[in-house]
Amino acid sequence: MTDAAPNPRLGRHIETPSAGETIRAIVPPALPPGPPIDVLALLDRLSLAERALGSLDGITMLLPRQELFLYMYVRKEPVLSSRIEGTQSTLSDLLRFQTEGQAGVPLEDIREVSNYVDARTASAKRTR
Repeated sequence: MTDAAPNPRLGRHIETPSAGETIRAIVPPALPPGPPIDVLALLDRLSLAERALGSLDGITMLLPRQELFLYMYVRKEPVLSSRIEGTQSTLSDLLRFQTEGQAGVPLEDIREVSNYVDARTASAKRTR
């Protein structure tokens, strides 16, 4: 069986001595990628994304307090992401649990989503 010619887009294997040992490594290809990315083909999608961001920015200007929008977003995303894993918690369940200490059904699901929110909030504070 003969190996095909290596693909230059995947990088190359090298061996180099270090501290008396031979180290094997993969060296990635140089940037920018070849062939170059066709940015013009992405122009329509970029334009749509910019318009969506402009709409979102406009909506936040209408809110009495922008923090409320962020507060709800930071809670809604974990609720939706946790559903992929089979949790049954809703946004209303989570808000009741976090503000009033009232547990919905099932309690384990609400705690899991609440822990997700806490972890995400703690992570965001560390990156500031």
